[in-house]
Amino acid sequence: HVLRTGARDVQVRGCSGVGLEGDTIFGKIIRGELPATTVYEDDEVLAFNDIVPTAPVHVLIIPKRRIPSISRSEESDAATLGKLLITAKKVAQKLNVHESGYRLVINDGKHGSQTVDHLHIHLIGGRQLVWPPG
Repeated sequence: HVLRTGARDVQVRGCSGVGLEGDTIFGKIIRGELPATTVYEDDEVLAFNDIVPTAPVHVLIIPKRRIPSISRSEESDAATLGKLLITAKKVAQKLNVHESGYRLVINDGKHGSQTVDHLHIHLIGGRQLVWPPG
């Protein structure tokens, strides 16, 4: 499986959209089987630096309980989805991009360029971002 990050492609072993609950590259990071530079963590959410950043600040924010994608989320996921956004605010403050501004991105499905079957929010900042993206 190739993890497409925008700047370049990274070959990832064991990255799978099918299989056991949490059996993705993010599941392996949550379980400590793969390293990551953690920016924020609590019982429900993990935030860590992207391995191929597109800006000086590029953090991935994920729920520890796997939700495959935003389009496959359920009403019962509402609290977790809200927690992800509050976490994004906390991470932006911690990394000092809260005043200058930042972008939150959720890729969903094939045409949305989602590469890992585990919902994640990209927090991107630290430089002037252009619009429209991609």
